[in-house]
Amino acid sequence: MTATSTQADDDEKRLAELGYKQELRRKWSGFSNFAISFSIISILAGCFTTFGQAWMNGGPIAISWGWPLISIFILIIGFCMSELVSAFPTAGGIYWWAARLGKPVHGWFTGWLNLVGLVAVTASVDYGCATFLSFVLEAYTGWDSTNLNLTFLLFAIILVAHVAINIWGHHIIDVLQNVSVWWHVAGAATIVLILVFVPTKHQSLQFVFTERFNHSGYSSSTYWFLVLPLGFLLTQYTITGFDACAHVSEETIGASKAAAKGLWQSIFYSAIGGWILLLAFLFAATDVDAITEGGGYSTYVFKTALSPGFYKAVIVISTVGQFFCGMSCITSMSRMTYAFSRDRAVPGWRLWSKVNRNGTPVNAIVGASVAGLVLTLPALWKSPNGQPTAFYAVVSVAVIGLYLAFLIPIYLRLRIGDKFVPGPWTLGSKYKVLGWIAVTEIVVVSIYFILPFTPAAIPGNDGFTWTAVNYAPLALVLVIGGAALWWAVSAKHWFKGPIRTIDEAVAEDTAAVTE
Repeated sequence: MTATSTQADDDEKRLAELGYKQELRRKWSGFSNFAISFSIISILAGCFTTFGQAWMNGGPIAISWGWPLISIFILIIGFCMSELVSAFPTAGGIYWWAARLGKPVHGWFTGWLNLVGLVAVTASVDYGCATFLSFVLEAYTGWDSTNLNLTFLLFAIILVAHVAINIWGHHIIDVLQNVSVWWHVAGAATIVLILVFVPTKHQSLQFVFTERFNHSGYSSSTYWFLVLPLGFLLTQYTITGFDACAHVSEETIGASKAAAKGLWQSIFYSAIGGWILLLAFLFAATDVDAITEGGGYSTYVFKTALSPGFYKAVIVISTVGQFFCGMSCITSMSRMTYAFSRDRAVPGWRLWSKVNRNGTPVNAIVGASVAGLVLTLPALWKSPNGQPTAFYAVVSVAVIGLYLAFLIPIYLRLRIGDKFVPGPWTLGSKYKVLGWIAVTEIVVVSIYFILPFTPAAIPGNDGFTWTAVNYAPLALVLVIGGAALWWAVSAKHWFKGPIRTIDEAVAEDTAAVTE
């Protein structure tokens, strides 16, 4: 037997001990596991599509200082989650950990938050990709990039393409994740070099590291405690989705170690690469007025600093990276949908938990993608201030849903203390300090990202309009309230947490055979 096949047998044994038989194809390498989270984080996506949020809310310091500061907190969250995936390498990931460390009710709410967060992050990435594709088409043809109906059409086409790749490209999806990593590394490096050497002038160090903007509409007195934190959405949104390492752990060889390493390393390398990329943006942002007039959107940095040819090169590189990112998001989202349905928590669970003969959860891929399409419908209406408020709302839903889902098992890990049985990758005694830092950061950012992005979104204010409203809290209240009502009325009587698909005797036999 080869080392790989021996390891696969060990993985199947561990999965049986956790209560599941091997249904998904286990052929992903450790690098492929790292690659899917690295691709979902995608500095070629979030750094480009949410740059304007930080530029308008805080200015350069929200980026130059905000990015590394928030990245440190996210890395700490990643360390806490790496310890959990090492102990419990299952496709259910976050909600499975919560149910195992707590009670079924913990798993119930964690699962729904995680699922909604993954649907939202997939929708936001593909919508961002559609927006950049419209810029590409505008640069080469007469396409109208301001037409929201056309942008939504591109979004739907991209979503369908990603569904097709995940269904019919199942045998190469892990290879495409690897390709995505190298596209992101080479693409980001190319863009940095272009922004360093092509512009005829650059901003000063003082501008990049000390300049502050407040174009939010809020008073200057709120800058430090309201406006600037809203700008941190750039970092908190970009570096998310790293739970994908857990969701594909049942398909990863040596998952107890590989998934744990892949999770924190995807955060670490993305944080470094993203900071370098964003600093290049800021140094090239010499036409401040034009960029601000364009809502702080990153494309105005490139338009004002580069020749048409180099502008096209930058947005094409970013668009392809975003396409890879969306493809990876659907992979992760579908595995979570499959796993949560396998434990009968999703309506129509029999349909969503099916896999085809190739070990692909086809119905879960299609169903979750349709949900993402529906969630993004408000993007068809434009905010009067010209900001993509609906897009940022979807972004907020993604951030809050995912990070609240991360919070629950991290807190439960803290609660059980030394009773926790770690896997081969462990934090040791440092889990206490890191865990409480992670919990505190998630609570704080979750409060900020449900707040109105502008005074025009507050009922009763002059100029109030519903198209400016951050509907993230409405979406989350609907989900959490619906899950709570369903739990109280029905689910508490039948949802017992993860359901074993392999009985104890079979698990013991599997262990005996592989020893």
